[in-house]
Amino acid sequence: MLSPRAPAPLPRRRLLSISAPSPGRIGIGNSDGISFSRGEEKKRRRISWTRSAATPADMATDSALTKLAPLEAILFDIDGTLCDSDPIHFCAFRELLQQIGFNGGVPITEEFYSANISGGHNDHLARSLFPDMDHEKAMQFMDDKEALFRKLAPGQLKAVDGLHDLCKWIEGRNLKRAAVTNAPRANAELMLSLLGLADFFPVLIIGSECDRAKPFPDPYLKALELIGASPDHTFIFEDSASGIRAGVAAGVPVVGLTTRNPGKALNDAGASLLIKDFQDPKLLSMLEELKPATANGRV
Repeated sequence: MLSPRAPAPLPRRRLLSISAPSPGRIGIGNSDGISFSRGEEKKRRRISWTRSAATPADMATDSALTKLAPLEAILFDIDGTLCDSDPIHFCAFRELLQQIGFNGGVPITEEFYSANISGGHNDHLARSLFPDMDHEKAMQFMDDKEALFRKLAPGQLKAVDGLHDLCKWIEGRNLKRAAVTNAPRANAELMLSLLGLADFFPVLIIGSECDRAKPFPDPYLKALELIGASPDHTFIFEDSASGIRAGVAAGVPVVGLTTRNPGKALNDAGASLLIKDFQDPKLLSMLEELKPATANGRV
């Protein structure tokens, strides 16, 4: 039995370690006719990915992003970026922490979870949440939590709005891509499978399999190396301050998704652009400016 301790503010930096997986192979299709919805017009009107979307002046994209043209690659975080998984993680932590009497048996709040748990690597979280416990027992708690997450995920996990249309757009232009996450490999592979993206990413980088995980740049640098992409023509999708700091440290501009974390924290971490989801008009405008090559070589 673990000896719980009442929660206190935890350090924001997360450390980890591992070695890189081998890249796989994927099939590339063309999606020149792909379109997806926009705002209140979702049911009546579609904005094509293959032609410019009219946007007001206040939707101008950051210069760090527009300088990436022509776009070569996009890197994705998984939790909170491809899918809104934090509510599932929160429920798993809340249930198991309460079972062991953490915080005197008072359930943790979403605010505590967001500030002290979200985006963290398990080894770091085990030490932070249970500093006085035997580390092996603390890690067993984390393993139990991940097992509960995997049990809950199949009935609850959903893609962030617009994700699959974006993926088809990426395939149609033969853009390089990789998934880069601090999640355990079993979780990452399950989420990609549930989202129907197991074959979309040729490379999956796990933070604990790198020398250092996010917020260090190692996972993103390894992804760039394995897919053969230049940071000068690549950007990253992330939803956490930790992940954004990792991307910025790797020299790659980051688009932050405000899935669960406050926009100010993402901006402070160095995000070049904030979007609500993959249907956000600001994202469409940016992609049009980057003018990626299509599968048949046209711009």
